This record gives sequence, structure tokens and C-alpha cells, in this order.
Amino acid sequence: MKKFELVFIPGPGMGHLASTVEMANILVSRDDRLSVTVLAIKIPYDAKTAEYIHSLSMSFDGKSIRFIVLPELPLPEEIRKRLLLKAILENYKPHVKEAVTKISQAGAASPRLTGFVIDMFCTTMIDVAKEFGVPCYLFYTSSASSLAIRFHLQELHQQNNNIAEQLKNSDVELVLPSFVNPIPSKVIPGIFFDKDAAVWFHDNAKRFRSEVKGILINTFVDMESHVMKWMSSGSSSQIPQLYFVGPVLHSKDTGATGSNGTLGLLKWLDDQPPASVVFLCFGSKGSFDEDQVKEIAQALERSGVRFLWSLRRPPPKGKLEAPSDYGDNIKDVFPEGFLERTMGIGKVIGWAPQVEILAHPATGGFISHCGWNSTLESVWHGVPMATWPMYAEQQFNAFEMVVELGLAVEITLDYRKDFHAERSRVLSAEEIESGIEKLMDHSDEIRKRVKTKSEESRKSVMEGGSSFISLSQFIDDVIANTS
Repeated sequence: MKKFELVFIPGPGMGHLASTVEMANILVSRDDRLSVTVLAIKIPYDAKTAEYIHSLSMSFDGKSIRFIVLPELPLPEEIRKRLLLKAILENYKPHVKEAVTKISQAGAASPRLTGFVIDMFCTTMIDVAKEFGVPCYLFYTSSASSLAIRFHLQELHQQNNNIAEQLKNSDVELVLPSFVNPIPSKVIPGIFFDKDAAVWFHDNAKRFRSEVKGILINTFVDMESHVMKWMSSGSSSQIPQLYFVGPVLHSKDTGATGSNGTLGLLKWLDDQPPASVVFLCFGSKGSFDEDQVKEIAQALERSGVRFLWSLRRPPPKGKLEAPSDYGDNIKDVFPEGFLERTMGIGKVIGWAPQVEILAHPATGGFISHCGWNSTLESVWHGVPMATWPMYAEQQFNAFEMVVELGLAVEITLDYRKDFHAERSRVLSAEEIESGIEKLMDHSDEIRKRVKTKSEESRKSVMEGGSSFISLSQFIDDVIANTS
């Protein structure tokens, strides 16, 4: 039996890496003719992802999936933060070429190299795929709608290179054919408004259209049917073959720091009534300054709801580091006496086993940063979400979930806080409490819609489901590359 090898190149960062690994697992389990080599890129300022990469490199047997950790490179000097990732990835091209050369020269009995599958940030690796004469596919780890808005923004910029300045800090709404509702400029990804970084943003979108053979998107037809119809129709010019293959979900939590803490946490959830706990978690890079932490604490205490809050310490100002756990000093950031007064109804923790918490029957609502992995996990487990975006395309994801799909409650759509920008404002305890009350309204239509969407998400990946069929088509197309 002929064997075929795909090289996966995930973007740095926990969410991108974990989704890529799950996609690779699904592919090799679906067709034993396929094998996958994952080339992992480590970035020095993300220790939690580095731990995850190390655990992955030790866990694969090398038969159907190989995991190669590329050499860690020093950070480029004199590079603006928004362009840092671009520079890092450019520097890795020789190392990717060297690794793939070894794969392709492994001998006649080895699987035949049949293509690259790259992350949305890794378009520079298209050049390497061309050197080896194999097609390149894109695995887009966010929503179909966020891909569509990238295409629209690239077209608008091509027509008017001052469009970003005209939209920045404005109340203008974009009316676009792939969306049901007008899109407020305040939810457009922040990189669009950064003059230098936007060049890379638009160049990537152009390469998605013209230089990849197909795009796998981590979504499913019943989730984003309107935008999918537009992307698959003749009205959306020059978009390659699309494969809607989601939801691709983490089979287990990433970055676990010890089973004893997780077991104790799940035991606490076991003691809570069904659908009674609000879970607050803001992603691997999400954190708040002390004044915002106090507002969240006041809102939780005044609401009286049971809560489980994953709270991370912000990195030092100006430092390229991921958030960390507070440890023993966590009391200092809360209003005096908060932990004692809420001891019976709430828990504050550091890193959280998100998948296990969302799957637990006691979890009744999820206050989230709206990263796409977290959004899909929320839908899969039928847990309604309240939106508090932080960075990247999360403001747009929040808009989609609240306005386009009616699957989430709004706390805020346009809050911003990341490595590159000061936070937009401090949300008041009143705003947060109002969102919590709406989220935990068990008679609300949103809760019912999320339950329906949960059932549809599960059907999509079962045999005969839309995503199952789309992935089968991708496998057939990949193998046909060598015919």
C-alpha cells in the first residue's frame, strides 16, 4: 500500500498548535495511507506553549505522526512588536527546508511527500513548498467569517489605500455581501489599522487566494451557512477549494500542570447544582490590570451566582511574556474580604482545564475572550457564552456570535487589550453584572439555540455529516496530487 506524507506547519501559540495536532490526528485516523510530520516553532516568550511542545514531542510514536521541534532561534532585533511574528517565521524558513529535505530523502520505502498544510500566519512557507514541487494547503484555525472579512478588507484596501484611516475610531458600518448584518468598524481586527503590519495582513490574504491549493476551515456548515454560501459561490472571486472540516476540538486540555489540582476542581464542580456555575476564562494570553479585576470581583459578588474564575497575572509592562499564575499573592488584587465572602459559592484559580470544565454538567455559562477554539468548545458542550474579546480577531468573533448568529450574550464587543495596545477602557461592575444575569437566564432563547447548535456540531463530524464528507474530499484530493 502506498503511503503519503503531509507536512504540517502550525503557527506559534497554544491555540494554533493544539488545533493543528488535532487535525493531524483526525486525518491519520481516517485514512491509514496518510502520515503527518508536524514542524513545531518555539517562541521564547511563551513558556506554556514550550511546555506543551515538549510534552507532544515525547508522546508520539513516530509511525503515523512525527513531531519535530525546530531549533529555538533568538528574537530578531529592532523589530516592531506587530511585525515580530513575521520576522520570526521568515527566519525559520531554512530550518523548515532542512527538515523537509530529510523527509523527502528518507528512501523509496518511506511515505511520499504530497503537500504542506500551513497555518494562517505561515504563508512564507508557501515558498518552501514550491521548492519541493508540492501543493500547499491552508488550515485556517478561526471562523469562515473571519476569513471572509480578511478577503473583504484586502479588497477594500486595494481599492482605497486610505480606507483604514477612514474607518479608524469611526462609527462607520460596512455592508458586505457575506454577512447578514452591517459590521461596525470597532470590531475589525486591530492589525488592519496598523499601517506597517497591515501590509503583511493584506499580503497574507492575497496569498491565501492565489497560492494555496485549498483551505481547510475549522467550522461546520450549520454554524456559518450564510458566509459559506458566499465563499463557495461565483460571486466571491478567486477563492480556492474550501473544506469545512470542523469543529476540530482539543481531545484533552493543553498545558496541564498537575492532575491533583484538576481532580479537586472537578470535585468542587460535582458538588454544584446543574448549569449553575459561571466559568470565566480569557485564553492563554488574557489578563487584566488590578482595577479591572476589582470590577469583575464586585460584579460576581453582587450577582450572587456560583462562579469559577481563571485569573492570570499580566506580564510586566513592556515585556514580551505570556500571563502567569498569581500564586500566594492573589488576595492582593481583590477588594478586601472578597475571597472570604464568596468562599461558599466561588473559586478563583490560575490555569484552567477548560475542556473538562465546559463539559461538566454544573457549568451553566462561559464568559470568554472569544478565541475561536473556545467558541467552538462552548458550542460543542452546549454552554452559552458571554463575550469579552481581548486581542486578534476576537472582537469580530464576538460580533459574529452575538449579532450574526444569536448564540451569545454581549458584555462587550470592542474591548481590546493585547501585547500591542493599551486596553480600551475599564468595564464597570454594573456592565459585567448585567451580562452575567442575561447569561444565566435559563429561559432565554440563546440557551435553546446553543443546545440546538451543539447537536448540529456533533452530527457534522459523524459519518455522513457535512464536515466528515468535506474531510474525505480533502483526503482524496491530497492523494490525487501524486497520481
